Amino acid sequence: MINNKIKLLDIVALTVDLPEHNLRRGESGTVVELLAGGTAFEVEFSDDNGQTYESIGLRPDQFIVLKRFKKRRLKKRSKFNQQFSKASEGKSHAIKK
Repeated sequence: MINNKIKLLDIVALTVDLPEHNLRRGESGTVVELLAGGTAFEVEFSDDNGQTYESIGLRPDQFIVLKRFKKRRLKKRSKFNQQFSKASEGKSHAIKK
């Protein structure tokens, strides 16, 4: 069965301890890959500086989704932004020595 609820870049938390990977229940990570047709997921665990300290394949019963990734739609540019863009076209901002 393909799990359509979990998507790339969702933030998840472990519901189990994984001592073989030095991971404990409650640690959060990011889904970075869909595996086995969406029945498993590669989850990346990173420190506060963005350095990955573990990346492992997990089954959906080993974690819960904390925050869903939503694609942001680009808003239509306002008339002011469109006018500002047109006014600044062709102008270069060269650095003078």
